[in-house]
Amino acid sequence: MLCAKCNYDNPADALFCMKCGTKVENSCSSCNTVNPADANFCRKCGGALGAGVPVSSRSPHAALETPRVEVTHGRQTAEGLEGERKTVTALFADIKGSTELMRDLDPEEARAIIDPALKLMIDAAHRYDGYVVQSTGDGIFALFGAPLAHEDHPQRALHAAIAIQQQLRNYAQSAQADHRLKPVPLEVRIGINTGEVVLRMIHTGGHTEYTPVGHAANLAARMQTVAPAGGIVISEDTRHLVEGYFELRDLGPTEVKGISEPINVYEVVGAEAARGHFELAARRGLTKFVGREREVAELKRALELARGGHGQIVAAVAEAGTGKSRLVYEFKAMLSGDCKVLEAYSVSHGKASAYLPVLELLYRYFGIEETDDKAARRDKIEKRLSALDPALSDTLPLLYTLMGLHEGPDPLAQMDPQIKRRRILDAIKRIILRESLNQPLVVIFEDLHWIDSETQALLDLLADGIANARVLLLVNYRAEYRHEWGNKSYYAQLRLDALGRESAGAMLATLLGDGAELNPLKRMVIERTEGNPFFIEECSTMALSSEMAR
Repeated sequence: MLCAKCNYDNPADALFCMKCGTKVENSCSSCNTVNPADANFCRKCGGALGAGVPVSSRSPHAALETPRVEVTHGRQTAEGLEGERKTVTALFADIKGSTELMRDLDPEEARAIIDPALKLMIDAAHRYDGYVVQSTGDGIFALFGAPLAHEDHPQRALHAAIAIQQQLRNYAQSAQADHRLKPVPLEVRIGINTGEVVLRMIHTGGHTEYTPVGHAANLAARMQTVAPAGGIVISEDTRHLVEGYFELRDLGPTEVKGISEPINVYEVVGAEAARGHFELAARRGLTKFVGREREVAELKRALELARGGHGQIVAAVAEAGTGKSRLVYEFKAMLSGDCKVLEAYSVSHGKASAYLPVLELLYRYFGIEETDDKAARRDKIEKRLSALDPALSDTLPLLYTLMGLHEGPDPLAQMDPQIKRRRILDAIKRIILRESLNQPLVVIFEDLHWIDSETQALLDLLADGIANARVLLLVNYRAEYRHEWGNKSYYAQLRLDALGRESAGAMLATLLGDGAELNPLKRMVIERTEGNPFFIEECSTMALSSEMAR
C-alpha cells in the first residue's frame, strides 16, 4: 500500500507508513470513503480497493498537493529522481458528480460507464502529444510541452480540452441509447494553466515516468473546480498565449480555493479560424513586404507555364519565421480573376489526423459551412459535381465516406482499406484535373512538415499527374521535410534566406520610423534577429513597448 506522503510501498496490512510514520489510509478511488487497512472492497459503494493507488489519486478535488506519478515498475528510490525546469501547460479534467454517479450504480455498471469515458479523455490528450501524468477514478491530469517539447503547447492543451468535451458529449449520447446502460449525465469540467515547473523524472527498472512540481500544476487542478459543468477555464497566463486562436469569455476575477487573491479566469468557447502566427499577424495588419523579388518572379514564371498546360510544382523552403506564408499570401494577391485557388493548411498537431488538410480543401471547394447539416452538405457536393462533369457522379460515395456524409450505414465499409484509400485519392485527383480544364488552378498546401500520411499520398499522386494540366501546385515547408518530386522537370525549389541588411532596414523603417536616432536600435535588431522577418517584427514590437512604458 503506497503512502500518500512519501510514496513508500508498505505491506498490505500496514496501519502506519514504515518510512515516514504517516497513517496509511485505504481510500476508495470511486467514492473517497476511508476503509480499514485490510479491507479489499469499499464498505460504502462496494468498489474494489487497489493496494497500489495513493490517496492523492482519488480525484482532482482532493489533490491539494502536487499530483504524484504512480510508480508501477519498481520501487521509487532517491537515486532514481532527476528534475529540470520546464514551462508547461497543465490540464485537469474531472467528470462532474462522479461520486454521486458511482454511489447510485452497481460497481460493474459504474465501471462500464466510466472506463470508456476515461479512455476517450486519455486518447484526446495523446492526440495532441500530451503526457498523461495521472488517470484518476474520474478524470485525468495531463501535461503539454513536456516531456515532449512543443512551442505551441498551450494551444495543444486547449485543442485537447475541446476534443475531450466533444468526445464525452458523443459518448454520453451513445450511452443513453445503449439500453444495457442506465441513463446517466456525463459532464466534464476542465482547468488549464501555463507556467514553470520542475519536471521530476522517476527512473524505475528501465522505465521513466514524469511528474511536475510547482504552483502551475496546482493552480490548474484548483481551477478545474471553478469551471462550469461541461466547461473549460484557463488562467491569465494561458490566455496571453492562446488569444486569437480561440474564442474566450472573460469570467472576471474569481476566487479559487488555496489562492489568497481572486484571479482572472476565462472560459473557452471554441476554436477560432486562425491557424498560426501569420493569420493573426494578417488580422492585425502586415508589415511591408520586402526582399522577395526573385521568388515572386519565379512564381509568376511558373504560373505562366501552368496556364499553357505545362503543370508546375514550386516549393518554398525556409526555417520558421522566414516568410514562407507571407510569400504565398502576396502571390495570391497578385493573381488575376481567371485563376481558381484551392488551398489547405497543415497544423502542428495534424499528423495524427488523417486527411485534415484534404478535408479543408474539399470543404472550401464545395462551399460547405460549419452550420450545414449532412443533407445540405451532400446537396452542395452533388450540385457542384453535376455542374462540373456528370461523369464524376461515381465519386460521390467515396467523398461521402471520406467526409462522413452517408445517410445510414457506409456502403464502402466492407471494401479493402487499401483499395478504398486508392479510390478516394484518385477521385479527388480527377476532380482537380477536371476543374483545371475550365480555368487554371493554383493548388496550395502549406506547412508540409506537419502533414499526415494520407495528405502526403494525395500530393504524391498530384505531383505525378499534373505535368500536362493547367495546375500550379504551390507548397511550402521547413528544411527537415522530405519528398520524392525533386527529380521532376517541372519542379522548382525556392530557398528563402534571411533578409539582407538593406531589406531588413526597409522593414524596420516601416515598423520604427526613419529617424536617424533610431539607427543604433535598428542595427541592434538586425544583429540579434539575423534578418529573420518574424523575429524582426517581434523585437521591434518589444522595443516600442519598452519605449512607451518609460
